[in-house]
Amino acid sequence: MSRALPKYHKRRVAMIGGAAAVVLSGAVIAGSALAGETSKSGGRNATTKAVSPGTVNCPAVAPSLPAVPASAKAEVDRNLALLNTQISEADKRLVDTVGQGGPNFVQNAILGPLKDKRVATINRIATAIGRTAAKPQGLDALAPCTLNPVGGDAATTPNAAASTSPTATAQAGGNSGNAGSTTAAGTISCPDVASKLPAIPASAKAEVDRNLTLLNTQISEANARLANTVGQGGPNFVQNAILGPLKNKRVSTIDRIAISIGRTAAKPQGLDSLAACTLTK
Repeated sequence: MSRALPKYHKRRVAMIGGAAAVVLSGAVIAGSALAGETSKSGGRNATTKAVSPGTVNCPAVAPSLPAVPASAKAEVDRNLALLNTQISEADKRLVDTVGQGGPNFVQNAILGPLKDKRVATINRIATAIGRTAAKPQGLDALAPCTLNPVGGDAATTPNAAASTSPTATAQAGGNSGNAGSTTAAGTISCPDVASKLPAIPASAKAEVDRNLTLLNTQISEANARLANTVGQGGPNFVQNAILGPLKNKRVSTIDRIAISIGRTAAKPQGLDSLAACTLTK
């Protein structure tokens, strides 16, 4: 025989049932929200992966080095390898931070810190060489890097191990680095140095040839940078970012040529006037 529940029991049962319904509804809502957030997050990740930020492009350092003394080779090679590692790390950070920050994010958070690290590494290379030979000057001009457009290749291989005895190319033809470098941006033309030199003592020939080769390498690098930076900067970009640094490097290299000749013969004068280069369209 069933007994009717007292009124307070009925109220209690109703309250428990209502609470259960609220909890169940909350769980359904929370589950739906969580599912929606996961989907939204997945969409963001898919978009990020579809965007390519480009690559970092840095001037090669190894071709601008003088002969590396055997005692410095291990340290120089170690730091050249570190320069490549730094570029790879910057490229990875580019990918990992796509869409972050404002318009200056890449410059402030990636290219700026990369330049600082390269300055320190390049200085260690110069110091290592300078312990037993003439310390190379002007290498800091190679520290700044630029951002290649999408599809560009990062300069991660030019800094190969340094050679203790680089092979000199022809002594004449100081502008041979311009060959085949014509681009939409034009080419860089520099005065020939070899044809302006006096007779070179046999004791200085190897060092002179090495630096004449370096002059050509510097022109080639400047032409490559010219091609890679088409459309960047303002009206003075080429002068300030390419021709100016190139002139500084050529001054140092030409001075080394004059000094090496001057050790056993009359030191040639006025060669610095050959340092400045022009842009030919």
